[in-house]
Amino acid sequence: MRQFARALTRDGTAADDLVQAALERALRAWASRRKAAALQSWLFSILYRQFIDEQRRATRWRRVLEVVGAADAVHAPSAERITEGRDALAALEQLPAEQRALLVLVGVEGLSYREVAETLGVPIGTVMSRLSRARDRLRALTDGHAPTTALRIVK
Repeated sequence: MRQFARALTRDGTAADDLVQAALERALRAWASRRKAAALQSWLFSILYRQFIDEQRRATRWRRVLEVVGAADAVHAPSAERITEGRDALAALEQLPAEQRALLVLVGVEGLSYREVAETLGVPIGTVMSRLSRARDRLRALTDGHAPTTALRIVK
């Protein structure tokens, strides 16, 4: 299994982690294993699916970092980058749900404005204006100065 994992990941440490995660998954699913199935092929399929899941997760994480502007590092992230990423995600959590949803749908999931408009049931112009406001607010939150909400007098 390690040799197959090494061929997939091209890194010894990542291969060890992949094998461990695959074996953990196999142990959790041991009762659901078909008795007639060969153990080796079953374990290799679990390992491969674990690898694919991790690749997808890494791709989503890169998209999140691109949205928040912290994705220019190709190598392993430094402590500073990790902190910036966490701060950016914390800022994303501070946004209202509709703004956060727009940023995730466009920036992370890669949907077009038209697809987002159809998904949310709003006009495409509304998506563009809300997305612009969401990006401005996120930028302000990550720069350390949140915009003040304009208050108006209601009679």
